[in-house]
Amino acid sequence: MNDDRLQKLFAFLENDPSDPFIKYALATEYTKRLELQKALSYFEDLMSNNEDYVGTYYHAGKLYEKLGRQEEAVRTYQKGMSVAKAVRDMHAFSELQTVYLSATGQDYEDD
Repeated sequence: MNDDRLQKLFAFLENDPSDPFIKYALATEYTKRLELQKALSYFEDLMSNNEDYVGTYYHAGKLYEKLGRQEEAVRTYQKGMSVAKAVRDMHAFSELQTVYLSATGQDYEDD
């Protein structure tokens, strides 16, 4: 993997430690590298400190699922749907609802 990319992200983070996009980029980079605990730490930081950064919830939930932490995934999707609704991001809401229904076994069509 490209260590230059990681170093650039850390330099950006040093210049602006509260920028949610940089934290999100680091989480994504660590996910690609299969360094899942490091990725999760950035996603969890975002959910705690940048609650309105909607993109976090889908990927954090998926990572929880990958780690076998289903209840945390479901809670993450629920929180993400709530945040997406609050910021009126209906596209994100719809994506989160789809993974939430799948994670809770409700992804069948019965209506």
